Amino acid sequence: MKLEETKLNCQLPSLDHVAEGTAEVPQVSLSRHAKLMVRRHLSPGRERSFKNHTNNWMNKLCHLTSKGTKPQAPLPNNGSSRLKEGDWVRVRSRKEIESTLNHWRQVRGCAFMPEMAAYCGTIHRVFKPMKKFVDERDLQVKKSAGIILLEGVICNGTAEFGTCDRSCLHFWREEWLENMLPVLFGDACAGVAHR
Repeated sequence: MKLEETKLNCQLPSLDHVAEGTAEVPQVSLSRHAKLMVRRHLSPGRERSFKNHTNNWMNKLCHLTSKGTKPQAPLPNNGSSRLKEGDWVRVRSRKEIESTLNHWRQVRGCAFMPEMAAYCGTIHRVFKPMKKFVDERDLQVKKSAGIILLEGVICNGTAEFGTCDRSCLHFWREEWLENMLPVLFGDACAGVAHR
């Protein structure tokens, strides 16, 4: 089904009509070409499976060459977020975050982009845990767990694509964030219910 035939009550169908040509972007690397090919030719589920398989293969290669391995695909999240809207969090250090990433620089499919590193060590308020979103690749509403949106922390573009004015909120894994309530008030407040 074509996007314009879906009769979605949102702006997704109009993106093609809003565009006035293709913007000039930085030169695309060979690795980026490979990533785009994977993304364009595989469904989201097959892409996830492919990435898990290649991460395991790359870990075996690293083990043989005595190099450090990357984390395997983690166990599924139980679906409940430990962070709530309005919580104050500290973005963990780049070193802490990178220790959680696989060879694709992801945790459970969520990529840590180089542009997000500027926020490491900073304190922000949770805008909301993301429970569902529209996947523009296959036009389906997907469920998610463990993804946190932070107030005012938006993407302005990437080195690979250049600047972007869409102002999407960055997706943060809970593993990359530290709840500041126990840090500020001690373990006694950790069990206090929100609102």
